[in-house]
Amino acid sequence: MRTDILGVAFDNTTMDEAVGRAMSLLEQEGPHLVVTPNPEIVRLAQSDREFAGLIAGADLVLPDGVGILYAAKILGRPLKARVPGVDFASALMDAMAKTGKRLFLLGAKPGVAEEAARRLAGQHPGLIVCGTHDGYFQEDAPVVQAIRAARADVVFVCLGAPKQEKWAAAHGADTGARLFVGLGGSLDVFAGQVERAPKGWQKLGLEWLYRTIRQPSRLKRVAKLPLFLCSAVGARLKGK
Repeated sequence: MRTDILGVAFDNTTMDEAVGRAMSLLEQEGPHLVVTPNPEIVRLAQSDREFAGLIAGADLVLPDGVGILYAAKILGRPLKARVPGVDFASALMDAMAKTGKRLFLLGAKPGVAEEAARRLAGQHPGLIVCGTHDGYFQEDAPVVQAIRAARADVVFVCLGAPKQEKWAAAHGADTGARLFVGLGGSLDVFAGQVERAPKGWQKLGLEWLYRTIRQPSRLKRVAKLPLFLCSAVGARLKGK
């Protein structure tokens, strides 16, 4: 059962449930898609019908962003938990390391995916990172071939929304991989290029504030959150 939040239907799931579902998808013929919408992505889907359709057809739609949880409460449809994409990816890698599943990293600037692979291999003993490719490619075919040659089971597609979801939908079947996870800028985090908020800030749902303090350029993006919540209030008043 999914929960509609302003036009995007989210899986009402915990982290453990989400990882369990992803691992079960790996035992089925692919490709399968995991998306991790935050308020910004929900608003984008409202104006991009193709993107909205891809989200609706995804195998897992996870609530990334405390704004999604706030909106769900406003609408009277509370979700079990926030499932941030970067944390979901980390938990999934732990599960993959125990089962021998192979991971391919796609995205970010040249060199970032390689550094992320090096760090992740140390953080998740047993994890097989079978290949990497930066996000600055002009032709799709060589990337598809690289993923197929690496015999990847899972691909973290970090090209930014909606490009990453559209790329996975268009080329996923040709790669032979079974699971694609859209993760935006997560490779920068995994590579140590971007620092996450301290655990205390994360638990309070204030990671967005910490990142804005550290990166004032994000202020314009953060300023849209009140508008998103106002939209939720309006939808509740209209009975939607």
